[in-house]
Amino acid sequence: MFAVIETGGKQYKVSEGDVVYVEKLDVNEGETVTFDKVLAVSANDSFSCGAPYVEGATVTANVVKNGKGKKIHILRYKAKKNEKKKIGHRQPYTKVQITAING
Repeated sequence: MFAVIETGGKQYKVSEGDVVYVEKLDVNEGETVTFDKVLAVSANDSFSCGAPYVEGATVTANVVKNGKGKKIHILRYKAKKNEKKKIGHRQPYTKVQITAING
C-alpha cells in the first residue's frame, strides 16, 4: 500500500514505515502530523486518484526531528569588476516517519 502526498510544494510517494525528509513544518519533535493533501492511494488491488485530491484520505506521520541540511556554497562573480562574494545556505527540513495511510 502506498500513497502520493503533497507538502511544501513537492510530491512524495510514501508507504507505511518510510522515513521522509520534507520541507520544514511548524511542529515539534515527537508530535504527529496529518497530511490531508493526498493525490493518490493504492491498496492491494485498488487504486484511487484524486482530482486534485482524494476525498477522505489522510496520511499520518510522526516527527522524528527538525534540522538543517548540508551547506551549499554560492559564489557570485562579476568579470572585469574585481567583484566576488561567497555566501552559503542551509535548507531547513523536517524528518518524518509515516505511521498510517487511511483511505
